[in-house]
Amino acid sequence: MGNLTVKMTDTQGVVHSFDSVEEGTSLMELGKQNGVSGIMGDCGGGCACATCHVYVDQSWWDKVGAPDEIEYAMLDMVADVMQDTSRLGCQIKMKSELDGIEVVVAPASSY
Repeated sequence: MGNLTVKMTDTQGVVHSFDSVEEGTSLMELGKQNGVSGIMGDCGGGCACATCHVYVDQSWWDKVGAPDEIEYAMLDMVADVMQDTSRLGCQIKMKSELDGIEVVVAPASSY
């Protein structure tokens, strides 16, 4: 059983705290499996849509890092709601360095 923790605020402002997340689980998988509002994961985690768009808390940005070119191209589709700390939840896989990460699910885009 995992022991990593995640705090995810959904599009309704509800804070979901998870305290038994397995290493290797993506934030998209975690949100989708737990019915977090705003996490759809339409492409199944293939970095081919932006329906798992999250804002990473600034204090975690250095540990998470910036998106690569492919992910950035997907985020560019939702430029109207993109922020400096935007990432796709499918591309953030849990590991010990991310224990305690906090993210906010981005509002739906108009794309």
